[in-house]
Amino acid sequence: MNAALAGALLAGTGVALGAFGAHALKASLSTAMLEVFETGVRYQMYSGLALLALAALPSQRRAPVWLLTGAVVFSVSLYALSLSGIKVLGAVTPIGGVLMLVGWVLAALDSRKPRTT
Repeated sequence: MNAALAGALLAGTGVALGAFGAHALKASLSTAMLEVFETGVRYQMYSGLALLALAALPSQRRAPVWLLTGAVVFSVSLYALSLSGIKVLGAVTPIGGVLMLVGWVLAALDSRKPRTT
């Protein structure tokens, strides 16, 4: 997996979705559902930036896949919930959160590996 490419795509689409939410959805979603949408955007951006940073570290081979998968599951479930109002979609969101947490644990563990020069 190319973590830099994935990070750039996540961050770039996060900017686009954030603008979409702020401009196109503001009038059509309730305040609560707009906040749900914005939470998805925020975590998508965090993950995109994290992937860009991890891409610069050769020791980070495992974490990027988990962070990317988690961010997609987490954010897309929140986008779908906010746009559809189908509450059961909110049950998927914690799965994405757990996947991201696994990614962060792996990032921490892999950062302890000795550097090769």
